[in-house]
Amino acid sequence: MASLSFALVFLLVSSSCLVLDARKPHVVKGMSLTFYKSSCPNVEKIVTDHLRKVFREDIGQAAALLRVHFHDCFVQGCDGSVLLDGSASGPSEQDAPPNLTLRPEAFVIINELRELVHKKCGQVVSCSDIVALAARDSIALSGGPHYRVPLGRRDGLTFATRNATLSSLPSPTSQTPALIAALSRINLDVTDLVALSGGHTIGIGHCTSFEERLYPTQDTTMDKSFAKDLKVTCPKLNYSNTTPLDIRSPNKFDNKYYVDLINRQGLFTSDQDLYTNETTRPIVTEFAMNETAFFEQFALSMVRMGQLSVLTGTKGEIRANCSARNSPRSALSSVVDDEGEDDAFYGESEL
Repeated sequence: MASLSFALVFLLVSSSCLVLDARKPHVVKGMSLTFYKSSCPNVEKIVTDHLRKVFREDIGQAAALLRVHFHDCFVQGCDGSVLLDGSASGPSEQDAPPNLTLRPEAFVIINELRELVHKKCGQVVSCSDIVALAARDSIALSGGPHYRVPLGRRDGLTFATRNATLSSLPSPTSQTPALIAALSRINLDVTDLVALSGGHTIGIGHCTSFEERLYPTQDTTMDKSFAKDLKVTCPKLNYSNTTPLDIRSPNKFDNKYYVDLINRQGLFTSDQDLYTNETTRPIVTEFAMNETAFFEQFALSMVRMGQLSVLTGTKGEIRANCSARNSPRSALSSVVDDEGEDDAFYGESEL
Protein backbone atom coordinates (compact mmCIF):
# COMPACT_ATOMS: atom_id res chain seq x y z
CA MET A 1 0.00 0.00 0.00
CA ALA A 2 1.36 3.40 -0.94
CA SER A 3 2.06 5.66 2.00
CA LEU A 4 -0.23 8.59 2.72
CA SER A 5 2.55 11.10 2.09
CA PHE A 6 3.29 9.59 -1.32
CA ALA A 7 -0.39 9.57 -2.22
CA LEU A 8 -0.78 13.21 -1.29
CA VAL A 9 2.27 14.29 -3.27
CA PHE A 10 1.28 12.19 -6.27
CA LEU A 11 -2.19 13.72 -6.35
CA LEU A 12 -1.20 17.28 -5.58
CA VAL A 13 -1.13 18.32 -9.21
CA SER A 14 -4.56 16.88 -9.97
CA SER A 15 -6.11 18.64 -6.98
CA SER A 16 -4.33 21.99 -7.22
CA CYS A 17 -6.73 23.33 -9.81
CA LEU A 18 -9.78 22.60 -7.64
CA VAL A 19 -11.70 25.78 -6.91
CA LEU A 20 -13.78 25.58 -3.75
CA ASP A 21 -17.02 27.50 -3.54
CA ALA A 22 -16.35 30.18 -0.93
CA ARG A 23 -19.40 32.26 -1.68
CA LYS A 24 -21.71 33.36 1.07
CA PRO A 25 -24.69 31.00 1.05
CA HIS A 26 -28.06 32.10 -0.23
CA VAL A 27 -30.76 32.49 2.42
CA VAL A 28 -34.17 31.51 1.09
CA LYS A 29 -37.15 33.83 1.32
CA GLY A 30 -38.85 33.69 4.69
CA MET A 31 -35.68 32.72 6.56
CA SER A 32 -33.07 34.89 8.19
CA LEU A 33 -29.85 34.71 10.17
CA THR A 34 -31.57 36.88 12.79
CA PHE A 35 -35.05 35.37 12.68
CA TYR A 36 -35.51 35.14 16.47
CA LYS A 37 -33.76 38.41 17.29
CA SER A 38 -36.87 39.77 19.00
CA SER A 39 -38.97 36.72 19.88
CA CYS A 40 -36.21 34.46 21.29
CA PRO A 41 -32.84 36.22 21.25
CA ASN A 42 -31.11 33.58 23.40
CA VAL A 43 -32.27 30.52 21.48
CA GLU A 44 -28.81 29.62 20.22
CA LYS A 45 -27.23 29.98 23.66
CA ILE A 46 -29.93 27.78 25.21
CA VAL A 47 -29.25 25.05 22.65
CA THR A 48 -25.46 25.30 22.92
CA ASP A 49 -25.40 25.31 26.72
CA HIS A 50 -27.57 22.19 26.97
CA LEU A 51 -25.58 20.31 24.33
CA ARG A 52 -22.31 21.07 26.11
CA LYS A 53 -23.71 19.18 29.10
CA VAL A 54 -24.98 16.32 26.93
CA PHE A 55 -21.67 15.88 25.10
CA ARG A 56 -19.66 15.91 28.32
CA GLU A 57 -21.57 12.76 29.23
CA ASP A 58 -21.70 11.18 25.75
CA ILE A 59 -19.93 12.75 22.78
CA GLY A 60 -21.47 10.07 20.58
CA GLN A 61 -24.73 12.01 20.64
CA ALA A 62 -23.11 14.68 18.45
CA ALA A 63 -23.05 12.33 15.48
CA ALA A 64 -26.55 11.13 16.36
CA LEU A 65 -27.99 14.65 16.22
CA LEU A 66 -26.14 15.47 13.01
CA ARG A 67 -27.56 12.35 11.40
CA VAL A 68 -31.12 13.29 12.38
CA HIS A 69 -30.71 16.59 10.51
CA PHE A 70 -29.45 14.80 7.40
CA HIS A 71 -32.26 12.24 7.47
CA ASP A 72 -34.84 14.96 8.00
CA CYS A 73 -33.70 17.20 5.15
CA PHE A 74 -33.21 14.48 2.55
CA VAL A 75 -36.81 13.30 2.96
CA GLN A 76 -39.41 15.92 1.91
CA GLY A 77 -37.20 18.77 3.12
CA CYS A 78 -36.09 20.17 6.49
CA ASP A 79 -39.50 20.16 8.15
CA GLY A 80 -38.96 18.01 11.24
CA SER A 81 -41.01 15.18 9.73
CA VAL A 82 -38.49 12.59 10.91
CA LEU A 83 -39.35 13.53 14.49
CA LEU A 84 -43.02 12.58 14.19
CA ASP A 85 -44.37 9.38 15.70
CA GLY A 86 -46.47 7.12 13.52
CA SER A 87 -50.23 7.39 13.45
CA ALA A 88 -53.33 5.68 12.14
CA SER A 89 -52.31 6.85 8.67
CA GLY A 90 -49.20 4.72 8.72
CA PRO A 91 -45.75 4.12 10.26
CA SER A 92 -43.45 7.05 10.84
CA GLU A 93 -40.26 7.85 8.93
CA GLN A 94 -38.38 6.45 11.92
CA ASP A 95 -39.83 3.02 11.12
CA ALA A 96 -38.36 2.94 7.60
CA PRO A 97 -35.24 0.74 7.29
CA PRO A 98 -32.70 3.58 6.74
CA ASN A 99 -33.86 5.24 9.97
CA LEU A 100 -33.93 2.21 12.24
CA THR A 101 -30.38 2.97 13.38
CA LEU A 102 -31.10 6.58 14.32
CA ARG A 103 -30.38 6.76 18.03
CA PRO A 104 -33.51 7.12 20.21
CA GLU A 105 -31.55 9.37 22.58
CA ALA A 106 -31.21 11.98 19.83
CA PHE A 107 -34.99 12.42 19.66
CA VAL A 108 -35.12 12.75 23.45
CA ILE A 109 -32.44 15.45 23.36
CA ILE A 110 -34.32 17.40 20.68
CA ASN A 111 -37.47 17.40 22.78
CA GLU A 112 -35.43 18.48 25.81
CA LEU A 113 -34.11 21.40 23.79
CA ARG A 114 -37.64 22.27 22.63
CA GLU A 115 -38.85 22.27 26.22
CA LEU A 116 -36.01 24.55 27.37
CA VAL A 117 -36.50 26.97 24.48
CA HIS A 118 -40.29 27.11 24.78
CA LYS A 119 -40.06 27.58 28.55
CA LYS A 120 -37.89 30.65 27.99
CA CYS A 121 -39.52 32.13 24.90
CA GLY A 122 -42.90 30.52 24.43
CA GLN A 123 -43.96 28.40 21.48
CA VAL A 124 -42.19 30.47 18.83
CA VAL A 125 -39.22 28.30 17.80
CA SER A 126 -39.88 25.33 15.51
CA CYS A 127 -38.57 21.83 16.11
CA SER A 128 -37.00 21.87 12.65
CA ASP A 129 -35.00 24.98 13.58
CA ILE A 130 -33.92 23.28 16.81
CA VAL A 131 -32.72 20.27 14.80
CA ALA A 132 -30.68 22.56 12.52
CA LEU A 133 -29.10 24.36 15.48
CA ALA A 134 -28.38 21.09 17.27
CA ALA A 135 -26.63 19.77 14.15
CA ARG A 136 -24.48 22.90 13.89
CA ASP A 137 -23.51 22.72 17.56
CA SER A 138 -22.80 19.00 17.27
CA ILE A 139 -20.23 19.88 14.62
CA ALA A 140 -18.74 22.89 16.41
CA LEU A 141 -18.58 21.29 19.86
CA SER A 142 -16.80 18.26 18.33
CA GLY A 143 -14.05 20.45 16.89
CA GLY A 144 -15.57 21.45 13.56
CA PRO A 145 -16.60 24.81 12.09
CA HIS A 146 -19.06 27.14 13.77
CA TYR A 147 -21.30 28.80 11.19
CA ARG A 148 -24.47 30.90 11.12
CA VAL A 149 -27.69 28.96 10.63
CA PRO A 150 -30.56 30.57 8.69
CA LEU A 151 -33.70 30.17 10.79
CA GLY A 152 -37.41 30.46 10.23
CA ARG A 153 -38.36 26.90 9.33
CA ARG A 154 -41.78 25.69 10.32
CA ASP A 155 -42.69 22.12 11.15
CA GLY A 156 -44.39 19.86 8.64
CA LEU A 157 -47.86 18.45 9.16
CA THR A 158 -47.17 15.01 7.70
CA PHE A 159 -44.42 12.42 7.59
CA ALA A 160 -43.22 10.69 4.44
CA THR A 161 -44.26 7.18 3.49
CA ARG A 162 -41.92 4.23 3.82
CA ASN A 163 -41.33 4.16 0.07
CA ALA A 164 -40.62 7.90 -0.10
CA THR A 165 -38.15 7.58 2.76
CA LEU A 166 -36.41 4.64 1.13
CA SER A 167 -36.10 6.40 -2.21
CA SER A 168 -34.84 9.65 -0.67
CA LEU A 169 -32.01 8.38 1.53
CA PRO A 170 -28.95 7.08 -0.37
CA SER A 171 -27.73 3.67 0.73
CA PRO A 172 -24.26 3.13 2.25
CA THR A 173 -23.76 0.58 -0.54
CA SER A 174 -24.29 3.23 -3.23
CA GLN A 175 -21.50 4.14 -5.62
CA THR A 176 -20.59 7.69 -6.53
CA PRO A 177 -22.60 8.08 -9.79
CA ALA A 178 -25.78 7.11 -7.93
CA LEU A 179 -24.95 9.53 -5.10
CA ILE A 180 -24.29 12.37 -7.55
CA ALA A 181 -27.63 11.70 -9.23
CA ALA A 182 -29.47 11.54 -5.89
CA LEU A 183 -28.08 14.87 -4.70
CA SER A 184 -28.63 16.48 -8.09
CA ARG A 185 -32.34 15.80 -7.70
CA ILE A 186 -32.36 18.02 -4.60
CA ASN A 187 -30.14 20.70 -6.15
CA LEU A 188 -26.90 19.75 -4.39
CA ASP A 189 -23.77 19.34 -6.49
CA VAL A 190 -20.67 17.14 -6.53
CA THR A 191 -18.73 19.35 -4.13
CA ASP A 192 -21.69 19.32 -1.73
CA LEU A 193 -21.68 15.52 -1.93
CA VAL A 194 -18.02 15.17 -0.99
CA ALA A 195 -18.22 17.84 1.72
CA LEU A 196 -21.38 16.50 3.34
CA SER A 197 -19.96 12.97 3.29
CA GLY A 198 -17.30 14.37 5.60
CA GLY A 199 -19.92 14.24 8.33
CA HIS A 200 -18.75 10.64 8.65
CA THR A 201 -15.68 11.94 10.45
CA ILE A 202 -17.74 11.30 13.61
CA GLY A 203 -20.14 8.50 14.43
CA ILE A 204 -20.40 4.76 14.06
CA GLY A 205 -21.38 2.29 11.35
CA HIS A 206 -23.28 -0.96 11.79
CA CYS A 207 -21.77 -4.19 10.46
CA THR A 208 -24.79 -4.81 8.26
CA SER A 209 -24.09 -1.54 6.42
CA PHE A 210 -20.71 -2.64 5.09
CA GLU A 211 -20.66 -6.44 5.43
CA GLU A 212 -20.88 -6.91 1.65
CA ARG A 213 -17.36 -5.44 1.48
CA LEU A 214 -16.06 -8.28 3.66
CA TYR A 215 -18.13 -11.34 2.74
CA PRO A 216 -18.01 -13.60 0.83
CA THR A 217 -14.90 -11.93 -0.60
CA GLN A 218 -13.11 -8.77 0.39
CA ASP A 219 -13.67 -5.57 -1.59
CA THR A 220 -10.44 -4.96 -3.50
CA THR A 221 -10.65 -1.22 -2.78
CA MET A 222 -10.34 -1.88 0.98
CA ASP A 223 -6.97 -1.95 2.73
CA LYS A 224 -6.19 -5.53 3.79
CA SER A 225 -5.19 -4.68 7.36
CA PHE A 226 -8.32 -2.56 7.77
CA ALA A 227 -10.45 -5.43 6.47
CA LYS A 228 -8.77 -7.86 8.87
CA ASP A 229 -9.62 -5.61 11.82
CA LEU A 230 -13.22 -5.22 10.64
CA LYS A 231 -13.64 -8.97 10.45
CA VAL A 232 -12.83 -9.16 14.15
CA THR A 233 -15.61 -6.66 14.85
CA CYS A 234 -17.97 -8.24 12.32
CA PRO A 235 -17.04 -11.95 12.16
CA LYS A 236 -20.01 -13.01 10.05
CA LEU A 237 -22.95 -11.70 8.07
CA ASN A 238 -25.84 -10.06 9.93
CA TYR A 239 -23.69 -9.43 12.99
CA SER A 240 -25.05 -6.76 15.34
CA ASN A 241 -21.97 -4.74 16.16
CA THR A 242 -20.65 -1.26 15.35
CA THR A 243 -17.33 0.37 14.55
CA PRO A 244 -16.17 4.01 14.16
CA LEU A 245 -16.70 5.60 10.76
CA ASP A 246 -13.34 7.37 11.06
CA ILE A 247 -10.63 5.17 12.56
CA ARG A 248 -8.15 8.02 13.08
CA SER A 249 -10.20 10.42 15.23
CA PRO A 250 -13.68 8.94 15.74
CA ASN A 251 -14.96 11.57 18.17
CA LYS A 252 -13.36 14.67 16.66
CA PHE A 253 -14.81 16.59 13.74
CA ASP A 254 -11.82 17.06 11.44
CA ASN A 255 -10.62 16.12 7.95
CA LYS A 256 -9.24 12.68 8.86
CA TYR A 257 -12.18 10.99 7.15
CA TYR A 258 -10.64 12.00 3.82
CA VAL A 259 -7.24 10.73 4.95
CA ASP A 260 -8.97 7.41 5.64
CA LEU A 261 -10.29 7.34 2.08
CA ILE A 262 -6.86 7.97 0.56
CA ASN A 263 -5.55 5.06 2.63
CA ARG A 264 -8.43 2.83 1.46
CA GLN A 265 -9.92 2.80 4.95
CA GLY A 266 -13.34 4.20 4.21
CA LEU A 267 -16.01 2.11 5.91
CA PHE A 268 -18.94 2.22 3.50
CA THR A 269 -18.91 1.70 -0.25
CA SER A 270 -20.45 5.17 -0.51
CA ASP A 271 -17.41 6.56 1.34
CA GLN A 272 -14.53 4.75 -0.35
CA ASP A 273 -15.92 5.17 -3.85
CA LEU A 274 -15.54 8.94 -3.51
CA TYR A 275 -11.80 8.37 -3.78
CA THR A 276 -12.04 5.65 -6.42
CA ASN A 277 -14.20 7.81 -8.67
CA GLU A 278 -12.27 10.18 -10.95
CA THR A 279 -14.81 12.99 -10.59
CA THR A 280 -14.74 13.18 -6.81
CA ARG A 281 -11.15 12.08 -6.12
CA PRO A 282 -9.60 15.57 -6.52
CA ILE A 283 -12.06 17.02 -4.00
CA VAL A 284 -11.31 14.23 -1.51
CA THR A 285 -7.60 14.92 -1.93
CA GLU A 286 -8.04 18.65 -1.44
CA PHE A 287 -10.00 18.16 1.78
CA ALA A 288 -7.44 15.62 3.07
CA MET A 289 -4.66 18.16 2.60
CA ASN A 290 -6.55 21.28 3.66
CA GLU A 291 -8.83 21.09 6.68
CA THR A 292 -9.76 24.76 6.40
CA ALA A 293 -11.03 24.20 2.86
CA PHE A 294 -13.11 21.27 4.10
CA PHE A 295 -14.54 23.24 7.03
CA GLU A 296 -15.51 26.20 4.84
CA GLN A 297 -17.17 24.03 2.22
CA PHE A 298 -18.86 21.80 4.78
CA ALA A 299 -20.44 24.85 6.42
CA LEU A 300 -21.68 26.15 3.06
CA SER A 301 -23.05 22.78 2.05
CA MET A 302 -24.77 22.30 5.40
CA VAL A 303 -26.57 25.62 4.99
CA ARG A 304 -27.66 24.64 1.48
CA MET A 305 -28.89 21.27 2.66
CA GLY A 306 -30.55 22.86 5.69
CA GLN A 307 -32.80 24.96 3.45
CA LEU A 308 -34.13 22.16 1.27
CA SER A 309 -37.90 22.51 0.70
CA VAL A 310 -38.37 24.42 3.94
CA LEU A 311 -41.78 25.58 5.11
CA THR A 312 -41.89 29.26 6.07
CA GLY A 313 -44.39 32.02 6.77
CA THR A 314 -47.81 30.55 7.48
CA LYS A 315 -47.06 27.09 6.09
CA GLY A 316 -46.79 24.22 8.53
CA GLU A 317 -46.80 24.88 12.28
CA ILE A 318 -44.62 25.30 15.34
CA ARG A 319 -45.04 22.08 17.29
CA ALA A 320 -45.63 22.08 21.03
CA ASN A 321 -44.20 18.55 21.06
CA CYS A 322 -41.63 17.63 18.42
CA SER A 323 -42.94 14.08 18.06
CA ALA A 324 -46.60 14.99 17.41
CA ARG A 325 -48.69 17.39 15.38
CA ASN A 326 -50.37 20.17 17.29
CA SER A 327 -53.94 19.97 18.43
CA PRO A 328 -56.00 22.85 16.98
CA ARG A 329 -55.78 24.80 20.25
CA SER A 330 -51.98 24.68 20.46
CA ALA A 331 -51.31 25.90 16.94
CA LEU A 332 -49.48 29.22 16.82
CA SER A 333 -48.10 31.36 14.03
CA SER A 334 -44.85 33.27 13.80
CA VAL A 335 -43.42 36.08 11.70
CA VAL A 336 -39.95 37.01 10.57
CA ASP A 337 -38.42 39.34 13.11
CA ASP A 338 -35.59 40.64 11.00
CA GLU A 339 -34.40 39.43 7.62
CA GLY A 340 -31.08 41.23 7.91
CA GLU A 341 -27.78 39.37 7.55
CA ASP A 342 -25.56 41.76 9.46
CA ASP A 343 -22.98 39.34 10.89
CA ALA A 344 -20.30 37.15 9.38
CA PHE A 345 -21.48 33.71 8.28
CA TYR A 346 -18.44 31.58 9.07
CA GLY A 347 -16.68 31.61 12.42
CA GLU A 348 -14.16 29.67 14.45
CA SER A 349 -14.64 26.26 15.99
CA GLU A 350 -16.21 26.12 19.43
CA LEU A 351 -14.46 23.51 21.54
